[in-house]
Amino acid sequence: MKFSVLGSTEVAERGVQLELGGVRQRAILGYLLLNANKVVATSQILHAMWDGNPPPTARKMVQNAVSGIRRMLVANTDPVTVPVLRTHPPGYQLRVDTETVDLFRFRRLVREGRNANAAGSPARGAELLHEGLSLWRGRALADLVETGVCWSELVAIEDERLSALEDRLEAELACGRHREITPELEVLTATEPMRERLCHQFMLALYRSGRQVDALRVYRRTREALVDGLGLEPGRGLQELQQRILEHDVKIQMPALVG
Repeated sequence: MKFSVLGSTEVAERGVQLELGGVRQRAILGYLLLNANKVVATSQILHAMWDGNPPPTARKMVQNAVSGIRRMLVANTDPVTVPVLRTHPPGYQLRVDTETVDLFRFRRLVREGRNANAAGSPARGAELLHEGLSLWRGRALADLVETGVCWSELVAIEDERLSALEDRLEAELACGRHREITPELEVLTATEPMRERLCHQFMLALYRSGRQVDALRVYRRTREALVDGLGLEPGRGLQELQQRILEHDVKIQMPALVG
């Protein structure tokens, strides 16, 4: 049985998509998957489902949804990776093999990719990070987000995705692939104009591609976005990169290629 939350909520048994029930049951399943192998208090589930203002029948509704999820889990036929939804005071615990949940596979691959980068193997790091990012099919729990779900956990997971993406692009730069990633960075910085690390990478990729004027233009655009949006000047790292580009500093030229 495979669980997918990096996109619409999906559960598959031997490649066949299972019926997950109504929105409430899907939401509780999704919330338990985000907190897989942890005990989640019923009060925490109630707050997530009804934004702190549950109806009088809320606990019964949660119990019914849990019963429905348990019936679905019975479809599992792999004795090695048996998922179990336990009643565990003060709430519930969804016990699963983390390798069956795309979110946890993503986190493992990102961790391994970062370790490879730190060990001086950016090519391997980029490969692992790309593999992890390829698990994403859209926004996490996209089907639930469309119904109005806006859990803080989802914001944190989206930040995990962007951080992993930045790490992958850093590895690509270290491998000398600045021209290859320039189009991707152009789109990303337009979508996330105040994310300074992406803008730093875009400026560096442009400069190493012989596009100094465009790199400086990105700096000005980023500064305007930060000043207008947050009332803040760019951080020291971005300011120093602008100065180094103006001075054609050899320290920001393409480094010696490493594996």
